Amino acid sequence: MKKIGMLLIASSAFAYSVPAVAAAAVAPRATTATGVVQGTLEASGVASYKGIPFAAPPVGDLRWKAPQPAQKWKGVRKADHFGPRAMQLPLFGDMVFRSDGVSEDCLYLNVWTPAKSAKAKLPVLVYFYGGGFAAGDGSEPRYDGASMAAKGIVTLTVNYRLNVFGFLAHPELSAESPNKASGNYGLMDQAAALNWVKKNIAAFGGDPSRVTIAGESAGSWSVSAQMITPLSKGLIAGAIGESGSLLGVHPPAPLADAEKAGAAFAEKIAAPTLAAMRALPAQQLLETLRQPGAPWFSAIEDGYVLPRAPSAMYAAGEQAKVPLLAGWNSHEGHYKQVLGDAEPTEANFAAALQKFYGDQAGAARSAYPGEVVKAATDLASDGFIVYGTWKWIDTHARTSGKPVYRYYYSRPRPGDTGAAHSAEIEYALGNLDGNKVYAWTGEDRALSTLMQGYFANFIKTGNPNGAGLPDWPQASNGAGSRLMHLDATSRAVTATDDARFQFQDAEMQKKH
Repeated sequence: MKKIGMLLIASSAFAYSVPAVAAAAVAPRATTATGVVQGTLEASGVASYKGIPFAAPPVGDLRWKAPQPAQKWKGVRKADHFGPRAMQLPLFGDMVFRSDGVSEDCLYLNVWTPAKSAKAKLPVLVYFYGGGFAAGDGSEPRYDGASMAAKGIVTLTVNYRLNVFGFLAHPELSAESPNKASGNYGLMDQAAALNWVKKNIAAFGGDPSRVTIAGESAGSWSVSAQMITPLSKGLIAGAIGESGSLLGVHPPAPLADAEKAGAAFAEKIAAPTLAAMRALPAQQLLETLRQPGAPWFSAIEDGYVLPRAPSAMYAAGEQAKVPLLAGWNSHEGHYKQVLGDAEPTEANFAAALQKFYGDQAGAARSAYPGEVVKAATDLASDGFIVYGTWKWIDTHARTSGKPVYRYYYSRPRPGDTGAAHSAEIEYALGNLDGNKVYAWTGEDRALSTLMQGYFANFIKTGNPNGAGLPDWPQASNGAGSRLMHLDATSRAVTATDDARFQFQDAEMQKKH
């Protein structure tokens, strides 16, 4: 991957040298390696810069190539609106976008900063959106960085390529690559953004040596990936993972398998060669994902971005040795994912466990005890995303030598039953007011204040604890770890779910 360029320090980072009375009318400016950007000064005093290109548009011959350096520009580039979001189908009803439509030209990032000077050296948060590597965008209100910036943190959201555009592997792509690998272009985009941060964030008052990466769902998987890819080595000071990692029950496919799947997909859409696929208009290529049986593209063990199996790399201590804060929600899955349309009875649950685990059905029931709806919900959650998050936390606690903080989040949004997947995002980032769907209560706002306080402290110090917050003990590996239970009343507790993860560990060992 080519370098993006060295930071220019020649001119002042901000247009704050005017009298205080006139300052509110002056748009802030920052000088990056590729040119001057002019943002917006928000009412809170936070400066926002939206739609900054961190790499060249990945179009034409750059489709399915590593991100290339962004072109320099002359004069002042307005950074007052979000750039286009990555090519994606409308898959998730809870996604709200403020971006300039959908485009293959999507490699833009957004910065919110409270700094009044380029010398502020504030801690930095880089947040990766979720959406299963198939959808999502840095413009979503739930990820808005203004609230975190008001806590003294330079906050960024980053766009990265998705689905077939971001994760297609193909024999011809591997052959043309200098690294003899393909896929993982979305992960390369994230690493390119982190390299951009290293070179440019000081111009926005950020400290390039104090960068915490965070994300939810696929964004959390991305955090686990950036901690082991050589492309981001030395760029990360801390990590936050909300629900997900690459160490789950469905690990990244080996490159050879992903290449076969990519070649089969190319044949199916009548574009059997790489030239034919690159010639397809972006929207036409996207529409092929609507076809029955279209693959779900995701991260790949390609030997380059991900040199080895993530679980093996973490077990060997090859990840970034940084503090980790991670956890999951109470209802990541739904009991019907286990039981289907069958009633949640003991007999039906036993039948489902027999189908899934055969002669280990009894052991599964022992690992998931108690009332059927909860047990089946826990099982569905583990199969989707919880086990992988636990494995990441547990392994990092074993091999990193750095503090690990684990949480369990169980606060339902108003009117919901249980804390569903992604429910915690607005609370953690201080963005309840950006979500107009729910009638937030005083308890919701108190929990958001608490969670944002923990997250902000962790970003600043590598430790979530601080004045006025319940003590959050460090997690340990193995049984009986301590964790923070986040709800209307939050408190530190000892884990009682170890049997679930021991059972899943044993199942994983059989498969691999």
